[in-house]
Amino acid sequence: MTGSQPAKVGFVVSKAVGNSVVRHRVARRLRHLVRDRIGVLPAGSALVIRALPPSAEASSADLGVDLDAALRRLKLGSTSGSGGAE
Repeated sequence: MTGSQPAKVGFVVSKAVGNSVVRHRVARRLRHLVRDRIGVLPAGSALVIRALPPSAEASSADLGVDLDAALRRLKLGSTSGSGGAE
């Protein structure tokens, strides 16, 4: 991959998360959250987000906090903080 390509993000939401409606709802919520945070990803990088079963019951704020924590663990720095209190 070259640095001139935009960052890519993919989602894995298995049947363990719930039925089709629940899985698509989780994927939509994650896509919305990532949209605000994709700027912290290096150009040309690829990120795969795997939704675990508790994500079906989690609020969008909780998902945002978890996403921010995961990005920090990847040493991608702080995000906009739109995911909730830290």
